[in-house]
Amino acid sequence: MRQHRAKEAAALTLVPATEKPPGENEVRILRRGPSLDITSNALPDHLVGRFPNRGNPHHIEAQRYDFRLPADPQPAAQTTWLHTQPAGERGPPNMPFGIALNGVLFDPGTAEFWQGDRALGWNYEALGGAVPLGLDASHAHVQPGGVYHYHGLPTLLMDQLGLAADQHSPLIGWAADGFPIYALRGYKDPQDPASGMKTLRSSYDLKPGERPRPPKGPGGPHDGAFVQDYVFIAGHGDLDECNGRFCVTPDFPRGVYAYFLTAEWPVIPRAFRGTPVVLRGAGGPGGPGRGKGSRPR
Repeated sequence: MRQHRAKEAAALTLVPATEKPPGENEVRILRRGPSLDITSNALPDHLVGRFPNRGNPHHIEAQRYDFRLPADPQPAAQTTWLHTQPAGERGPPNMPFGIALNGVLFDPGTAEFWQGDRALGWNYEALGGAVPLGLDASHAHVQPGGVYHYHGLPTLLMDQLGLAADQHSPLIGWAADGFPIYALRGYKDPQDPASGMKTLRSSYDLKPGERPRPPKGPGGPHDGAFVQDYVFIAGHGDLDECNGRFCVTPDFPRGVYAYFLTAEWPVIPRAFRGTPVVLRGAGGPGGPGRGKGSRPR
């Protein structure tokens, strides 16, 4: 593990999206009975930053994803978290949240920890700027193995899909539990399309006070450098702890549980309302998808 010692958030410097991906976008999304089948080569159909770059040493390479999500998802008895929470709930720190309509993963977690110590739990937030990660204009970069993935708002994808201030967000993608993902805007009244538009706010905020001092923590104020700097405050915004709500949408006029990407943290949700499959197992460039929730070709 890399021995990072930074403890202060900083402004993000994004790499301009000036490059074409190393191949054509290939994605297919089909409903087949009880499943939503998604195959993809993980290459976006928009410009990307230059990779490798100073903060990210990897090249973008095509993958072979073959995922099977539930087509009729149901809320689960318990919330599944992507990160360790104060009450002790824990999920894999790098578990992808979902997949965009262009076949690129939403994967907000990082493998970066204060002093490289995963056990202490101070996980660097990719959008916090404390550790430069070479994110491009779509808040994306590349994992070892060549996987291009989004850590924040997929700006160029949202432009392609026609996100507009006076309209409900178009469908952006699908979460790993099968529920839909939208971005930024929904109806003022979750159950009334005639109520007008609203930019939805998350219900998370920075914790008051300071972090534990070394050796138990990095010290300093909770400023957003770490995932653990944030706390959920019920009613603080429009969305629940999973950054979602039960509502009607243009795609689901009878109602659905839907996630929303937000301008504020967490941006990409960090918890699941349903039961997620694991969007892993690409097997490296061109390798077969064999993770849980994916099926081999």
